[in-house]
Amino acid sequence: MSDTPWLHIVGIGEDGLEGLTPATRTIVEAAEIIIGGDRHHVLSGAITARRLAWPSPFDALIDQLISLRGQRVVVLATGDPLWFSVGARIGRAIPAGQIVYHPQLSAFQLAAARMGWSMADVETLTVHGRPVEQMIAFIQPDARLLILTTGAQTPAQIAKFLTDRGFGKSALTVLANMGGASEARFDATAEDWSHDVPAFNTLAVDCIAAPDAALLPRIPGLSDDLFRSDGTMTKREVRAATLAKLMPMRGALLWDIGTGSGSVAIEWIRAARSARAIGIEPRADRRAMAAENALALGAPRLDLRDGEVPEALRDLPAPDAVFIGGGLSEATFDHAFAALKPLGRLVANAVTLESETILTRLHQTHGGDLARISVDRAEPVGAYRGWRPSMAVTQWSLVKR
Repeated sequence: MSDTPWLHIVGIGEDGLEGLTPATRTIVEAAEIIIGGDRHHVLSGAITARRLAWPSPFDALIDQLISLRGQRVVVLATGDPLWFSVGARIGRAIPAGQIVYHPQLSAFQLAAARMGWSMADVETLTVHGRPVEQMIAFIQPDARLLILTTGAQTPAQIAKFLTDRGFGKSALTVLANMGGASEARFDATAEDWSHDVPAFNTLAVDCIAAPDAALLPRIPGLSDDLFRSDGTMTKREVRAATLAKLMPMRGALLWDIGTGSGSVAIEWIRAARSARAIGIEPRADRRAMAAENALALGAPRLDLRDGEVPEALRDLPAPDAVFIGGGLSEATFDHAFAALKPLGRLVANAVTLESETILTRLHQTHGGDLARISVDRAEPVGAYRGWRPSMAVTQWSLVKR
């Protein structure tokens, strides 16, 4: 298949065809087929072309587009088609040389202009068609957030997240139908939010923390008491050291073997944009705890799987990193390391003598770094205080090269 452009993906705003450049408008007017949502078809209603709605399921769009090759096809999207929009999905399946993108001002740019915020100083997020809880990871003192919402109910949900975490004084602004005749703005604090807003909106959040606000940095090492656990979890200091060796990166996939309360997988997801994690845990009660922790801490896309290792590792997508916190055996390591991508990172922690013996053998065979981590905490001893040691953790880590 040649790389001659045949597909045009056009960003359109509330001002419809009038907001397009003359060249882009000519392409839309000459289209034989226009694909988009109901709103997009209304905004381009003056053009006579065969109209197609987004298919269901949405992934069927790619096959539909390929079947239309040879005709003049235009896909309409809102704003910038490559910023949290359909253009990125299409571009992963159809070679870039076959597509021409026609960007319009994005909702983020319009919202930043309305708020007087520098785009370089804000976090741009989307919860459109995604779990709203994922924005929780970005609630930080003095942070400014621009959020593409799912609908009219989303601002109230986010207002509750903020209030529950001690950020009730945060300023919320909903901007609806930006750039159109019906543009509207709604302002309130999170704790006082009560507006009914249009379904198509963008939310601006200026995070303001109370003195007792929860501090949930995206740097690994959250307090242990933020996680619901039965006690079998990777503790704070060891977790921070573990994540440092796992090296979370944008879009990377972690296998968390023996996920327990999910603390390592959750911090992995929080630490890098679009990071993903699969947690393998044979106990249903621990999977339930991990799911609860993931929702509360802004990692709702944690993929929890039932199963015993190494059998449960078969047919999983290849990981960028592997953490073995439970179910350690040489067979589990062999399977995980074989599946690990080049430059992938593997970390295994052990607290028992038997598991430590396994790590020692693996270190002798494969190299890497072997360390022992010991943490002492100050606790009351009668009327005084003394150091109480926790169980030492033996940690083995290596990079696949």
